[in-house]
Amino acid sequence: MTDASGIVLRPDWPVHGRVRAAQSLRLGGVSQGPFESLNLGTHVGDAPDAVAENRARLRFALDLPAEPLWLEQVHGSAVIDADREDLRPADAVVTSKPAMVCAIQTADCLPVLFADASGSRVGAAHAGWRGLAGGVLEAAVRAMDREPQLLTAWLGPAIGPEHFEVGPEVRQALLAHDGAAAAALTLNTRGRWQADLFQLARRRLTAIGVSRIYGGGWCTYRDSKRCFSHRRDDGCSGRMATLVWLDP
Repeated sequence: MTDASGIVLRPDWPVHGRVRAAQSLRLGGVSQGPFESLNLGTHVGDAPDAVAENRARLRFALDLPAEPLWLEQVHGSAVIDADREDLRPADAVVTSKPAMVCAIQTADCLPVLFADASGSRVGAAHAGWRGLAGGVLEAAVRAMDREPQLLTAWLGPAIGPEHFEVGPEVRQALLAHDGAAAAALTLNTRGRWQADLFQLARRRLTAIGVSRIYGGGWCTYRDSKRCFSHRRDDGCSGRMATLVWLDP
């Protein structure tokens, strides 16, 4: 559901009333060129002043309780527990504190949000193919420190299988953990593979007991009006944010 600000969407998932979440769009910012317009990434070559203004607009639109925890994402499986750790390179973050805003930046990789049933803990993970193969979702679920069946997950926008072509080395990495994941990879006419990140993530989560999974299927590559896409835009693209936090 589009927020009244017009610059974010609200995830449609059945979670506790304390849980707040949002998905930024590429609309409503001040960045120019390939970063037009609400680019939130400081590492992509955009003007720093423009990114600062875009982040300020996001904070205002969402009335955030604090600056989001902007991770240095490295396509790995490390998780930060923001309740007791400082920021370091990682691809997932969890918290039980209301003033902490977990954030993941993407432009084709899959963002995944988590919330527990009691509204006492939330988290976010960055799950591209490397993260999926490396177990970032499993690591994030462990860090949530709740029984998996008590968790709800939401899959944000990512590159869809029609546009995500990978080579045999990527397929092999994705199948190393689960050979049956071959169902999420379709051979194309070029002898390469179309990978379905949404299906791969659902398989990983279901295998560890997370069954309440929502979202998925929104393709960043296809939706050029609302989404940045690293692959569609030849590697020069802005970044969107997927955020989750707790109200007091």
